[in-house]
Order: sequence, then structure tokens, then C-alpha cells
Amino acid sequence: MALAVVATAFTLAQLLLVRPGMGLGWDESVYVSQVSSHAPAAFFSAPRARGVPLLVAPIASWSSSTALLRVYLAVLSGLALFLALRAWRDVLPVRVRATAGALFATLWVTLYYGPQAMPNYWVAVCALAGTGYFLRAQANRSDRTAVWGVGLSAALMAWMRPTDAFWATLPLLVLLVGMRSWRRPALLTALVGGLAAGAAEWVIEAYVSYGGLAQRLADASSIEGGLGWNIALGDQLRALGGRTLCRPCTGGAPSAAVTLWWYALLVLAVCAAVVAIRARPRGAAMLVPLACAVSAAFPYLFLIGYAAPRFLLAAYALLAMPVADLLLRLFRASGRIRRPLTVALLTVALAGHLAVQVVVLEHTVQSTTASHREWARIAAGLHGLGVRPPCLVTGENYVPIAFAAGCSSAATGGHDANTTADAIRRTARRMPTAALVAPGSGPPGYARTWAPHRVAGVRVYVAPAPAPGARR
Repeated sequence: MALAVVATAFTLAQLLLVRPGMGLGWDESVYVSQVSSHAPAAFFSAPRARGVPLLVAPIASWSSSTALLRVYLAVLSGLALFLALRAWRDVLPVRVRATAGALFATLWVTLYYGPQAMPNYWVAVCALAGTGYFLRAQANRSDRTAVWGVGLSAALMAWMRPTDAFWATLPLLVLLVGMRSWRRPALLTALVGGLAAGAAEWVIEAYVSYGGLAQRLADASSIEGGLGWNIALGDQLRALGGRTLCRPCTGGAPSAAVTLWWYALLVLAVCAAVVAIRARPRGAAMLVPLACAVSAAFPYLFLIGYAAPRFLLAAYALLAMPVADLLLRLFRASGRIRRPLTVALLTVALAGHLAVQVVVLEHTVQSTTASHREWARIAAGLHGLGVRPPCLVTGENYVPIAFAAGCSSAATGGHDANTTADAIRRTARRMPTAALVAPGSGPPGYARTWAPHRVAGVRVYVAPAPAPGARR
């Protein structure tokens, strides 16, 4: 019952605080366009996986309503959180699982990305569920459901982001292979088989469309700035104030009130590790999610040169269990005399933490909604200029604007380059084509003779109307 209450409250909080009216972002437009009949599919770059398009297909394949898609994802994310917490049955008491779920669900980044067509939340809940099933299977070798749960969680995680799935399950693989007392052939088969099944499509697509697996991995690394030793702790800290993508990550860190919870989480995680080492038999159960959290966070804290709060969602989900267990241990150890003081301190701390999360979430939702509405106004302006489907849009913020307008999108440079200037010129002879130009920039070479316009404060160059017989 307690887990259902947490999951239901999480869904309702998404609908009330994030609100279904927030339009689609850049990455969401790419994912949704793969299965949507509203607009042609956008270029699908090397790091992306097909999990999100298949996740949203039940809605996006027949409806262009962003609000309906948001409601669907909010309900589905609440159900996923419930199942992930339930996976820890027989490992931790209900009160610990419910507390962990509440801690994770009230983070602004969790609430913000729960109803979005993005992979990070789903990697997080699958990592949480998979770790719980893993510990259940180790504790009860006759629990076949737990073994299947490990495989299914790993498959869904790899389906969303294969590289994230590898890092989040690496400690489990090390335990199964390197420690005799943890070895279980059936569990190892389930974990490896699940990862392979989930990543199979991504690997096959690498050979079909990206020049092979090694080339796709190299392209993905290049798009992410080149993987290598790079300490991004400061970047993640600067992103905590609501910067959904901190690239380049310049400027100062948010106020101490906004970042305090991050420092507190690190301290609590270390304390939880100390307690887990000393405690038996629950100690091992708490060390495993701690190790998985560290592994999941490692590439995003030390291997890339930029930051986004969503990158650490899997680490936050995995840390929630040991932190919740630690807090409840402190409460039980406070004694009858000190317990009222402990309750008061915890209540004040959690209330302050919740207030900060809501303020950051509201600020982030407002700024995101404003930018998405601007894209929608530009798309409507393009229609007024005769750029209607079938059509092509290129230039500044071309992907979400093209999707909103129902057009194809194309770029001649950058990580998403998928065409050439000559190809755009040829396309402009047979369908309406527009180039969006950033403030202070001139039009691209192929658009210099096109008619200039200003739409919602953005300069737009529209190609001459195609001849009636050429348009198709």
C-alpha cells in the first residue's frame, strides 16, 4: 500500500508541477519523430537507442498531442517506480522502500524527466529494479521470478541506452564472475543475456547504418565531446539550478540552498557505506546499490566534458535505498528521549529540501515551456509563409521547429549532419524549404538568394516556391 501511495503521488506531482502542456524538446522531437505520423523522422545520431521511440509508439504513432503523451508517460513512470520498489521485496522492509521511493521521486530532476520522452529516467528505474532482483535472487536461490527480473531489467535498460546499462550493471557482473560466494550461473546468464538482448538492435543498426560497431562507438564518443579523463563534478554542480544541458558549462554554481542537498547526499552515501560494512546481514544488500550508483555515475562525472542533471538519475535512484535505510536507522537509534528532536530535525530538513526542489522545478518548467512555445510560434509562422508539409527546415533549432511544423529536418554540419548544401538546393526546387538563422549570423550560402522574413523574432529565409509540376 505504501509503495502504491508513493508511486501515485509521483504521477500526480508530475501532472501538477510539470504539466502536460509543455511542448517537446530537441531530443524528444528526435525520438518521437521516429514513430510519429506528424512529421518525417529526424536524423538519429550514433549515441541514441530505439528504446524511447518504442516506448512512446502506443501514443505517438496515432496522435500528435503532446499533452496526451505527457499524461501517458507520467502514468507509466509512476507504475515503473512502483514495480522497481516492489522488486526489493524480501530484501528491505516496506518502510525503507517507500522512503527511498519518496526521496527519489521528489528530486526536481526526477519529476521533470518522468513525463518526458527521454531515456534517463527509464535507465534509472530499471537499474533500481535490476539491483533489487539481483539481491533477491542471491538471498533466495529458488526465486526464479527474481532471476527473470534481472534479465528483463537489464534488457530494458540496454534497450534505452546500452552504454549506461553496462556501467550500471558492471558491479553485478564483477560479483558474479569474481567472487565465488556470489557466483550463480543462472543469474549470470540472465544478466548477460538481458544486456545482449536489449543492445542487439543497437549493435545490428551499427553495422547497417553507422559503418560498424567500432565506428558507431567512435561517433558516439565524438558527439559527446570525446570520452577521456575529465572531471565534471563542477559542471554537474553548476547544472543543479535547472540547466538541463550545461554545454559549455560556464558561469557560477547556484546558491548554497540549491546545492546543499547534493553535498548532503554524498555525505549520507559515505555514512551508509560505513554502516553497511559494519551491519550484518543487511550490509551486503546496501553495498551493492552503492557500488552500482558509483559505477553508473562514473562516466558522467569523470569521462565527459559537460553536464546535464539527467545523467545522474540512475545514481540517485540507486543511492536512495541505502540513504533511506540509513535515515531510518538513525531514527530508530535516537531513543525515546531524543526521538522527538530527531523527528523535528528530519522534518525541517526534508521540508526545506522539498521546497528547494519545487522552486527549481518550477523555474525549469517555466523556462522550458517558454522556449517550446516560441518554437511552436515559429512553426505556425512558417505555415503562414507557405512552408507546409511536405517541407524542409534547416538552421537554428531546426529539429524541434521542423517537427512542430510537420516538416523534414536537415543539417549540413555539426554532429547531426545528414545532407549537403547541394541536396538542400535540389530539395528546395520541389518542396517548400526554409532556413532559420541565429541572431547576429548571416544566411547559409545556399539561402542567400532566398526571401528573408522575420517570424517570432527569428530571421527566416524561404526558398522560392517550387514549380507546380516539381512539388511532391
